[in-house]
Amino acid sequence: MLLPALSGCLGEQPANRSGKVHIDQRDGRYVVIRDGKPFYIKGAGGSTHFRELREAGGNTLRTWDTTHLGQVLDSAQQNGLAVVVGLPLPNSSDISFYNNPELNRERHRTMQALVNRYKSHPAVLMWCLGNELDFPYKWMYKDFYSAFNDLTEMIHREDPDHPVTTTILNFNPKYIANIRFRCDIDLISFNIFSTLPLLRENLDELAWLWNGPYMLLEWGINGPWQGTEQTAWGAYIEDTSKKKAEIYQQRFKQHMPVEDPRFLGACVFFWGNKQETTQTWFSIFDENGSSSEAVATMQAIWTGRRSSAVYPEIKYMLLNSQGARDNILLNPAGQASAEVLLFEGHGNIRSIRWQLFREDWYRQNQLNSTRKLIPLTTVNNAGDDLRFTFAAPQKEGPYRIFATIYDDNGHFASCNTPFYVVSPP
Repeated sequence: MLLPALSGCLGEQPANRSGKVHIDQRDGRYVVIRDGKPFYIKGAGGSTHFRELREAGGNTLRTWDTTHLGQVLDSAQQNGLAVVVGLPLPNSSDISFYNNPELNRERHRTMQALVNRYKSHPAVLMWCLGNELDFPYKWMYKDFYSAFNDLTEMIHREDPDHPVTTTILNFNPKYIANIRFRCDIDLISFNIFSTLPLLRENLDELAWLWNGPYMLLEWGINGPWQGTEQTAWGAYIEDTSKKKAEIYQQRFKQHMPVEDPRFLGACVFFWGNKQETTQTWFSIFDENGSSSEAVATMQAIWTGRRSSAVYPEIKYMLLNSQGARDNILLNPAGQASAEVLLFEGHGNIRSIRWQLFREDWYRQNQLNSTRKLIPLTTVNNAGDDLRFTFAAPQKEGPYRIFATIYDDNGHFASCNTPFYVVSPP
């Protein structure tokens, strides 16, 4: 059931039209006003590679926490970038936290001090309170709503110059209804990947209830979760860096609701390097700062101009003449041969790095681990030797072999193939 007795806290009209950064309606559409000028968000999630973001035509970084926030804001300002500052919160399901008054008071004090410390920094665009929080109906979550609204009220009071948002995973009508009637934020943000093609339809269907401004704070390729192809033993199959670049382009062109007068912009995921099932799945950069073809794709999206840079372009990898979808089985210590096939015109290849990893199935609180894995094997081949022969691990279990190709211009391309070592009966 909805909650009609509660006032509509997330209204259709912008709450504050006088702040340094605020949301206004001009010419029939919502728009972020920053320093008196319209500001359309062309952003990325991450806290590194500021110069590369600016040079690609981006203007905004989205963070998830306040680690080294002062340095992030300073670097953003030096590169002409704005920052959506993430303020982490436990999810509503952490009832023991929200039922503890002292923990909530301490969180309030800490967040108030942080907001007051950084609210005058010129790089701050807005505050994002929590990430992918659940907003359930049940009465047992009343303490969560009380704490959440206490924090939004504090931020609005202490810093009237910057809007407050929160993110929900995908388009969830129940959560939107509860935010609409029970929370006092300025706009809703979505983290959305495989369901992006449904967003326009979802928005239209719920416009009778909520017709306010929104943005996407995470969007991109499909992740290692339900709906993504898997091997017979449950290892997710990752696309090549070339295929990922094509998906970014296709999803933005076909499914980003840029024509919607409620849409304020979007942040691509992930502008940096992170471990999530693999070290390459979402990483637009490698661990040493080399850039993938996705940077050129985002430049084309943000500026309308394709970069002249040439990137290595991988078609696919074969392992013992089989592909990732062939459920490759190897014998313990058995000889195996991997090969990478490239598209023509791939530029100069400086080196190719082969690495062997155990499959990363480790989870923390049902979330993918972000712990960097240690490779079992690393071999660097000079030039364009695209073949690699190796001995399979002795221990039975799931593994992946990775190939990362580097050129002479700071670019890389990547692919990997899962396989399973099966001990004889």
